Amino acid sequence: MVRFGQVVVGPPGSGKTTYCLGMCQYMKAIGRDTAVINLDPANHGEGLPYAAAVDIQELVSVEGVMEEFNLGPNGAMLYCLEYLEKNVDWLMEKLDGLTQKHLIFDFPGQVELFTHCFCVQNLVQRLQKDDVRLAAVHLVDAYHCGNPSLFISAALLSLMVMLRLELPHVNVLSKKETARRDSRCTV
Repeated sequence: MVRFGQVVVGPPGSGKTTYCLGMCQYMKAIGRDTAVINLDPANHGEGLPYAAAVDIQELVSVEGVMEEFNLGPNGAMLYCLEYLEKNVDWLMEKLDGLTQKHLIFDFPGQVELFTHCFCVQNLVQRLQKDDVRLAAVHLVDAYHCGNPSLFISAALLSLMVMLRLELPHVNVLSKKETARRDSRCTV
């Protein structure tokens, strides 16, 4: 079955999980049955604002990896996504059990996942191989719009993600309320 998906990425705190909730609600409101896939091993299932159809924490969690291997949060996050990449069949089996044609993938925000390893890129390629037609949605906090150096950093990160994922790409300015009033950003 052909499926359609959004790969939701962006820096930590940019509103990815909130976006996933809102987009899922919108898709359901227009009659498109949609499932959200939590691929952020630091997002706790009980604390998620949406009901994850698939949750990486059933396979691996940042807390468990930190405790077992005595790693810090970033090292544990890298380990978890590399572990998911090695166990991608687990994810594919979970997705095969879903009836929804529209999928929203909530990815973690750690920049290292796009700069230092290829695990996210490899996961995306595997999804495409299984006929999931994907687009990337990159969220950027509007606060970064008001400072030229922060804005350039955010734009470069967005470009890097676009190049690494090789997907149709949409940048979304999130958290309009955080844009500084004295900035040149008019959102």
